[in-house]
Amino acid sequence: MLLTITTTHNPATDLGYLLHKNPTKLHSFELSFGKAHVFYPEATAERCTAALLLDVDPIGLVRGKRGQHEGGTLDQYVNDRPYVLSSFLSVAMGRAFGTAMSGRSKGRQELADQAMPLTATLTVVACRAGEGLIRELFEPLGYSVSTEHHPLDEKFPEWGEGPYYSVTLAGTFRLQDLLNHLYVLVPVLDAEKHYWIGKDEVEKLLRKGEGWLASHPHKEAIVKRYLPRQRQLAREALARLAEEDNPDPDATEEAHSEEETKMEEPIRLWQQRMGAVVAVLRSVEAKRVLDLGCGEGKLLRALLDEKSLTEIVGMDVSYRSLEIASQRLRIDRMPTKQKERLKLMHGSLMYRDKRLAGYDAATVVEVIEHLDAPRLSAFERVLFEAARPKTIIVTTPNCEYNVKFETLPAGKFRHKDHRFEWTREQFKQWSRQLSERFGYAVRFLPVGEEDPQVGAPTQMGVFSLG
Repeated sequence: MLLTITTTHNPATDLGYLLHKNPTKLHSFELSFGKAHVFYPEATAERCTAALLLDVDPIGLVRGKRGQHEGGTLDQYVNDRPYVLSSFLSVAMGRAFGTAMSGRSKGRQELADQAMPLTATLTVVACRAGEGLIRELFEPLGYSVSTEHHPLDEKFPEWGEGPYYSVTLAGTFRLQDLLNHLYVLVPVLDAEKHYWIGKDEVEKLLRKGEGWLASHPHKEAIVKRYLPRQRQLAREALARLAEEDNPDPDATEEAHSEEETKMEEPIRLWQQRMGAVVAVLRSVEAKRVLDLGCGEGKLLRALLDEKSLTEIVGMDVSYRSLEIASQRLRIDRMPTKQKERLKLMHGSLMYRDKRLAGYDAATVVEVIEHLDAPRLSAFERVLFEAARPKTIIVTTPNCEYNVKFETLPAGKFRHKDHRFEWTREQFKQWSRQLSERFGYAVRFLPVGEEDPQVGAPTQMGVFSLG
């Protein structure tokens, strides 16, 4: 069984530092079911690959064990366990990459916290549910997924295709995130565990799934397949995930947004953001516009005043926010022609949506900072690769300006749900990487009064297709 992880981060050999495994050495570990080896097929500043090889001893797995296999059957000896990645991989990863999975780095924590381009290759996995399940598990997390389906036996094609796939996953993540995704989801593909499943498996699942599992669209299937034939444990895990995902997320978001608005009120920053966005839309002569993450409709109100816009679509993941937007915009009382220009749409920025294609422009105002690394990566592909409007306007806080807010404690974000707040240079670096990756040109504009030392309170990137 073989797992490889490759990066082109510069210098790529930082991968060895994050994994706590020297690229110049072979690292071997004794396990209850065999041995694990970590080595590096390539290690240069431009490209580095770490490989985890598992050597499973099928005889050792059952030697001396009694019970279910008594009776002379050979299935404990003749099976696919030594050849496919499964729960054995999770155990080996915990032993070989435990510190990397925790996200800790004694000397370079900023490196461990940094998202970088990563490609994981799973040589062979067993997935009897088919390729669809592989994509359902990994694509919502932001991975680009490619698979190769293998026949049962190449010498006997009449036997048909087997349940075996080679899988390649690519994306920009923290290494910690990639490792924890694999730790949980590879056994889910197989839906079998080589060890007894007890209550501690629930704790393990919740710990490794922290920050992403509660919001995964297929979390119920993941939990049930991770805890096969353990209905009570699965119910407990799902109940605790529901609590983690917040019993009333809309109410919490509304309260946090009010706090942010109150803090920014003295400089009327939200009004300046709306004005800057509308000015850009005028300059590019947009006719059909998407407002993604439209919330309660502040920007939509400003867009409706622009007579040149023939179609305005507001989309948000919160149905409650859309209801508030509908009430505040008084859609039910709008003249027919005005109402025909506006559409509110319930949807997520995490998943490809055919309804988003073909627009002149998309606005993403104060949204990206609410997304963790996997969701941000998924959002990038949904908007820049799939929807692909001619112009994309993104605004986000400039964290350097936070020192100017007297009521904001040092080191705190403007909004309690913000997952990050970037400096001007960090935003420029992210934007330029996207423009190169997806074929857009990008320019940057300050929003709000610009301070000579810390810049403007809001930063804007305008992406344009040639």
